[in-house]
Amino acid sequence: MTNRVYNFGAGPAMLPETVMRRAQEEFLDYRGLGASVIEISHRSRDFMEIVEASNALLRELAEIPENYRILYMHGGAQMQFSAIPMNLIARRPQRKAAYVVSGNFADLAAKEAARYGEIDTSRNSAESNFDRIPEFDAHALDVESSYTHITSNNTIYGTRWNAFPDTGEIPLVADMTSEFLSRELDINRFGVIFASLQKNLGPSGLALVIVRQDLLDHAIPETPGLLNYRICAEKHSLANTINTFAVYLMKLVLEWLRDEGGVQAIEQRNADKAAILYEAVDGSDFYLGTAHAAHRSHMNVTFNLAESGLLETFLREAESSGFYALKGHRKVGGARASIYNAMPAEGCRALADFMRHFERRRG
Repeated sequence: MTNRVYNFGAGPAMLPETVMRRAQEEFLDYRGLGASVIEISHRSRDFMEIVEASNALLRELAEIPENYRILYMHGGAQMQFSAIPMNLIARRPQRKAAYVVSGNFADLAAKEAARYGEIDTSRNSAESNFDRIPEFDAHALDVESSYTHITSNNTIYGTRWNAFPDTGEIPLVADMTSEFLSRELDINRFGVIFASLQKNLGPSGLALVIVRQDLLDHAIPETPGLLNYRICAEKHSLANTINTFAVYLMKLVLEWLRDEGGVQAIEQRNADKAAILYEAVDGSDFYLGTAHAAHRSHMNVTFNLAESGLLETFLREAESSGFYALKGHRKVGGARASIYNAMPAEGCRALADFMRHFERRRG
């Protein structure tokens, strides 16, 4: 293929090319079965081997302790906006939870949780247009809170938590959709981590949930079976027909990450990639970074042009030069380069060169 572009889309996002080629090779005939992986039963031995291999790779790469269960659930991350309160809000009889609102998806999660209990959203950076992570004092949390929810990386606004809060006995729940396995984590600091696949893990439509075992038994009675963490754990994520192709592709992505040196290696690579683009943004007054410098994401680099009338020209010329999907989210405008694990450093260097060339011609 000669027409592949550098795909800077926020999601569904680019996958490693070697993964795509492997899936292409196996698509019609998976391991000599004479059938595609999307045609075999989710309860077959062959698919169970895929699930078990994925679980083992996740435990190895993310260093997931044995007292955490790995679940694959329908609906992507936004389905978890409902599943989290359904499974955790009744952990304390007062049905309270704290949500740190650091962006659009954190706000959506808080609004969904408000259906099920009393939600504290006082830690909120909306006044600064979510250009930073709100200040957070864990000692000020209501001790009756069932859990605290954060969004670790804000895809739209280009910010992230550089250090995670210690919430003590109150379980910390993290939506890590746009950065899971992009940096090293201490899983023990979290009660629940969830992430939809379409950023760093695979295709859209499925969510990975990592939940501490002691949090499996607090679901409210109204919780649908397919959203109940205990049922999902007992059925090994196979209570009904799962998205088999998504799990298969995730396994290939996890194998690729392992072969690339694991999370420690990819974290350094991601930091280097982000530095290339932030240097291009900060190198003149032609481009304007939109995220506070101390809170910048390594996954989503957001910026604008000082002369706003040039934005559409910039985006159009960038796309014609092979830089795909740089348009910022409709809520904030500007430009956004999403540089997840699969984006090679060459893509970031090429974009930075294009930005400087565009400035020389248009500045």
